[in-house]
Amino acid sequence: MTNGLKNLIGLSRADLAAEMATIGEKPFRAKQLWHWMYNRGETDFAAMTSISKTMQARLAEQYVVRRPRVERDLVSEDTTRKWLLKFDDGNEAETVFIPDMDEDRGAVCISTQVGCTLTCRFCHTGTQLLVRNLSAAEIVGQFMVARDAYGEWPTPDDGGRRLSNIVVMGMGEPLYNFDNVATALEIAMDGEGIGISRRRITLSTSGVVPMMKLCGERLGVNLAVSLHAVTDEIRDRIMPINKKYPLAELIRACREYPGASNARRITFEYIMLKGVNDSAADARALLKLIKGLPAKFNLIPFNAWPGSEFETPEPRAVKAFSDILQDAGYSAPIRMPRGRDILAACGQLRSESQRERASLAKARAAAGIPDEHG
Repeated sequence: MTNGLKNLIGLSRADLAAEMATIGEKPFRAKQLWHWMYNRGETDFAAMTSISKTMQARLAEQYVVRRPRVERDLVSEDTTRKWLLKFDDGNEAETVFIPDMDEDRGAVCISTQVGCTLTCRFCHTGTQLLVRNLSAAEIVGQFMVARDAYGEWPTPDDGGRRLSNIVVMGMGEPLYNFDNVATALEIAMDGEGIGISRRRITLSTSGVVPMMKLCGERLGVNLAVSLHAVTDEIRDRIMPINKKYPLAELIRACREYPGASNARRITFEYIMLKGVNDSAADARALLKLIKGLPAKFNLIPFNAWPGSEFETPEPRAVKAFSDILQDAGYSAPIRMPRGRDILAACGQLRSESQRERASLAKARAAAGIPDEHG
């Protein structure tokens, strides 16, 4: 609620129709609003010209069409762009646009939680403990903010989109907030609105095994799995979720993921940590682990952040690892770090305000000044 007004963004088609029914309106009203909100990107009822002025005023008395507020907008030297977004309760999350350097398009990386519950030891986001799940409105609203920034309203044809893909790889574990994530992605995929094809959406999970099949059945989006290790011993150390859902269970869930095929391969994300998981033996063990799966790899040299215990491997070690996978017939590109200078690279996202508050608290403590909230 915003000033007592209900936000219509984030309601499913059925819920939007039900909301209109509560004020005595027929389903066609929901269809009109859907078009204006998600195809045209309109936020002002007075500009929705297919709706009568009387009805525009009535809607404005009870509802708003609102995105998250842009608190900070940073552009990297490589044209990666990051927004720090503030929500109605004052919490924040980050969203990143990652342009494809070879084509005039790219992916919007969206967050699903404020903070994260997983505490993966190589991930900066994991140092910010979970505050709460994001709502469907806050999740789909991130993509809409990106469209606002690049002027991509009304919804362009598939061939003319700069914001062509969505990757659910930002702050948080999406399968721990599945209902809101699913509603947001269904809104994004709706052909009469935002219209992003499910084949252009990739959801990344750290391995919440019980939810993976449901994700495939309900959404049918591409699956990416944050793997990062080939033994339970190492994965337990760097990804605590592995103690709950060990590798054997995770790989079994991948084999059972609905729709996985050679045409729609599962992406295994692998952050390479110097001296931890980057050896030739690790690469050969990885091939054995995923044998028979329709798979491809995304190799990510570790992106350093303040206070991290890990180091980036030598380029020759990363290339040797990639060569072993590619020689076995798998796609295994090395992802070049994007947006490092604005902390927008993989594993670097963390609410700016959280960093600032932590720095301020540290400075206050060093100066012997009582914490203002204490």
